[in-house]
Amino acid sequence: MDFSAKLDQLQAKTDETVASARAAAAEDREQLKQRVDKAEDQAKQAMQDAKQQAEQAADRAENKWAQMKADAADRREDFKAKIEKRAEERDAKAAAKEADWAELDASDAIDYAVYAVYDAELAVLNALDARVYANEQAKIAGI
Repeated sequence: MDFSAKLDQLQAKTDETVASARAAAAEDREQLKQRVDKAEDQAKQAMQDAKQQAEQAADRAENKWAQMKADAADRREDFKAKIEKRAEERDAKAAAKEADWAELDASDAIDYAVYAVYDAELAVLNALDARVYANEQAKIAGI
């Protein structure tokens, strides 16, 4: 399996996310709403793709990632609900508190993404090691 291509996709998405966050920091609410809508559409597509992959892998007992992918869709819906609720918010103190929570959510999501990258690295190395070992055993067995 070519893990390099998947890791290149991850790098490209990370670079895109950094650029988007930098640009969004200087935008007004309407521009941010458009950016959120676009990101939401992209996340929906990614979740649909992940769901298809998870369904294909459902028969494998070792697929612990399927639930994580499903949970991501739930988090996305939660974020959308918060954004919609915020549009109705009139109290400055409540809005500031909501902003604090949103910033903590974003920070936690980034921390989780970093953890996921470390975990992905270990998973890739484990898969590569397993393949090398399997090939060595096949050679020994004369297969």
